[in-house]
Amino acid sequence: MDGKALRKPSSTAPVAHRKRRQASQKVPESTSAAVDGFTAVARSRATLRAYAGDLAHFRLHGGKIPATPQMVANYAAQFAGVLAIATIQRRLIAVHQAHAEQGLKSPVMDRLVKRTMQGIRRTFGVAQRRVKALVKTDLLEMLVMINRQKPLKAARDRALLLIGFAGALRRSELVAIQCEDVTRFDHGVEVLLRRSKTDQEGVGRTVWIPHAKDNERCPVAALDQWLKLSGIARGPVFRWVSRHGHLVGDKGLTPQSVALVVKRSVKRVHGAAATKTVSGHSLRAGYCTEAALVGMAPWQIREQTGHKSDVTLAKYIRPVAKRKIPSLL
Repeated sequence: MDGKALRKPSSTAPVAHRKRRQASQKVPESTSAAVDGFTAVARSRATLRAYAGDLAHFRLHGGKIPATPQMVANYAAQFAGVLAIATIQRRLIAVHQAHAEQGLKSPVMDRLVKRTMQGIRRTFGVAQRRVKALVKTDLLEMLVMINRQKPLKAARDRALLLIGFAGALRRSELVAIQCEDVTRFDHGVEVLLRRSKTDQEGVGRTVWIPHAKDNERCPVAALDQWLKLSGIARGPVFRWVSRHGHLVGDKGLTPQSVALVVKRSVKRVHGAAATKTVSGHSLRAGYCTEAALVGMAPWQIREQTGHKSDVTLAKYIRPVAKRKIPSLL
């Protein structure tokens, strides 16, 4: 011994170490049922359905959560040129969200995945698929042929096409209309749109649909005729009709049903090949194009369509304006 007293180990050191370890292993505070409920409805049902479908496709082709950057990059490369670039991007967003929801690092943000997507865009281009805009003459041709169905289905399809066109409505907006949302006036109807693609929080807006000069192509008259024949007085306006011409249940149509009605109507006039160029969006695009053709100001068109700015609207107006450029020869 060197004469110095040995220092006794502190009994508090192990205790402090245990406290630090317990603090680091502390179970995170749980959230209330109310918080869980609000976060569950933060995204629209359509978005949640799309994400679920995208994740199912990712898993079906070798993906899993958590995923590696190599796994995601290989998936994107596998479907390059097969799927639209916008579809691949949406599916990668679904993968990213699945990781974020679980507090995991997203492989989608990795440099490898970003460079892969950059190369895919440069190779295949990013031009969006443009559907044919169904303008007034197209719509009138479709209405002539629409009566080749059972009376009830013909009445529904006529009202759906005319209201969709005159209101410049999205598919989801059209099928969401309730009887209680329609207010009648002497010279038209006002339709309340409670929610839309750009209004997920339910601020709502109204669309004015005036009477047409010709009763055969009047959207208001077509709506009244459909409701009278179907006996619908409350709930969803547009509903299922069986192939035998009978009303089926009290549930509204799906957005996809609008596309099917449009495609069937086009097929009767122009044949099966023509259906590849149209969709449910063709009615809304047709209104914008027709409005530009007759010289309506952009602000007037936006009042009907609900576009927030002229940027998106310009996709419909610019082609019309270009057709008016005079020859210099």
